Amino acid sequence: MGPDLDRFAAAGAEARWAMVRAIVAGGALKDPAWRAAFDEVPRHLFVPYYFVTGPRGPERLWCEDPDPARRAQWLHGAYTDGALATRIQDGELVSSSSQPSLMARMLEELEIRDGQTVLEIGAGTGYNAALLAHRLGDDAVTTIDLDPEITESARRHLAAAGRHPAVTTGDGARGCPERGPYDRIIVTCALPSVPQAWLAQCRPGARILAPFATGLIMLHVQEAPHGTYAEGRFLHTPAYFVPLRGAVPPRERHPHTGGLPRRVAENELFRFLLTLTQSTLDPREALSLWQREKCPERERFGVTVRDGRQWAWLDDPEGPYAWPLPAD
Repeated sequence: MGPDLDRFAAAGAEARWAMVRAIVAGGALKDPAWRAAFDEVPRHLFVPYYFVTGPRGPERLWCEDPDPARRAQWLHGAYTDGALATRIQDGELVSSSSQPSLMARMLEELEIRDGQTVLEIGAGTGYNAALLAHRLGDDAVTTIDLDPEITESARRHLAAAGRHPAVTTGDGARGCPERGPYDRIIVTCALPSVPQAWLAQCRPGARILAPFATGLIMLHVQEAPHGTYAEGRFLHTPAYFVPLRGAVPPRERHPHTGGLPRRVAENELFRFLLTLTQSTLDPREALSLWQREKCPERERFGVTVRDGRQWAWLDDPEGPYAWPLPAD
């Protein structure tokens, strides 16, 4: 390794550690095992290029730019605590590297234990799979994506970082039964509904953590006389992810808010409620509920998947406020 590459590696390491210190200062990475993963897995290997907003639209920053200043800008951006747009198709974002602090919180919320197996829905750049493989070992981790270009690049990035979990090309909505059963499923794309296929691939007591309706739903998979079901509440954290592509039709990402007061229509928690209940409540009905329940926080809402049905609810799965979700 020459002097220039030595300096580049040193700059990358220092930037990585600074990012981790900032995430810790924000209250995440309390688990030493996850702190070690973020300390040691080099994010820049997973984002050899990404797009930023320029004066004439999306502008690419990449690791081999002949301009040293732009290479330095690329490296600095790779270790900012923000999401990075990594793939744009016909003007639409189809893949990204998620905000590291949000990734850290999601991984810690899973409460992963040694010896467990994890399925990741949405391979992205491979960075999240690398963090999981650092924590559990390559053999315990499976990541799946519909796009063969995404899975191929994820494999390359993972290999460059010395990690070799199973990377599969396929419809994430159908899971990956040949590698199951799983103790944890983590989803890195927004869901319109919870695919029933995932439940059959989970061990009893498994957890499923997924972006849903601008929030994060934590489902606990359980067995009962009538069969396997999943139920859980939303976390406090807001979350905005690229939609899941595949067998499950997408939900409307920007529900209609016409006629509502601006202060309500732009309220982040109200938009969560509106997105969650959009198949059942119109905006006025959602506003009435919102006011009656005194602006309920995300943690009061939950989702149940049982007997081929699924529904969202407020406070109680069997209570008066329940809204059917579309079948997968």
